[in-house]
Amino acid sequence: MNAITGALAAAPGPQDDLDPAGLVVTRLGPVLGAEIAGIDLRQAPSPEQARALRALWVRHKVLVFRDQDLSHAQHIAFARLFGELEGHPVTQHVPGHPEVLIISSDEIRKFVPTPDVLSFYKTLNKWHADVTFREKPSLGAALRSRIIPDLGGDTIFADAVAVYDALPADVKARIEDLEAEHDILKSFGFRVSDEKRAALALEYPPRLHPVVPRHPETGEKLLFVNSAFTNRIVGLPEQEAEDLLHYLLEQFKVPEHQVRIRWGVNSIVLWDNRATQHYAVGDYWPEDRILERVTLAGDSVPGR
Repeated sequence: MNAITGALAAAPGPQDDLDPAGLVVTRLGPVLGAEIAGIDLRQAPSPEQARALRALWVRHKVLVFRDQDLSHAQHIAFARLFGELEGHPVTQHVPGHPEVLIISSDEIRKFVPTPDVLSFYKTLNKWHADVTFREKPSLGAALRSRIIPDLGGDTIFADAVAVYDALPADVKARIEDLEAEHDILKSFGFRVSDEKRAALALEYPPRLHPVVPRHPETGEKLLFVNSAFTNRIVGLPEQEAEDLLHYLLEQFKVPEHQVRIRWGVNSIVLWDNRATQHYAVGDYWPEDRILERVTLAGDSVPGR
């Protein structure tokens, strides 16, 4: 039994010790999420630890590491354990480190049309998986906290496999062979100039992805539509497609499919973008929240 299948087959429990990797794993919720202790991410992991981390990532979908004061180079090196890296066509990055994206409350404030920042943020923020507008959406990401509010600013993750599994049988049959269109301009079009918008449309034309792909490592079916980038379900009458997409998107809001991550200074959260969606809770205004994300490039087109 290899490290991945071994970790996937391990009996569920609140805590597991993985030997010889020496990692301490504490589950954060019944469905997804685990906190990992017993490792200093500033150091290169042993081969056993690297294999165990990959297996745990696939199994739990969201991993949390606490008190990890990484340099930008160390952050990049850690993320690279899980795959190749990519930048972003719109989101700003750390100077000199194009792989490290800045996820900042200041970025939101640039687009506030009213003094009521919180109301605007609620209209802007959405449940989503990252960059599904790409032909090969990202594998995942490693997000590191730099500045966090005294209270609030949590990130909630939903398990796209659990969301699919909970659908009624007739809905599963209805969506089995459908495709949906994903478009970068749905979320980023308003943030850029007309010239940039036109360039983005040429470089990243809308992509069709299966509504129900299989996870490339586990083979599990999952629901692959999101509020940030999915424009429409194709092949159905317009109103029927609109109603169906709305229904599917609402399923990610069910608490039983979720885990809520509270940030601490120098926390690292690693997630599987193929099998989850996330939502950044905007309840911390007027405090600042600055995180840095290194994104894992996609290595396959979502397939059935």
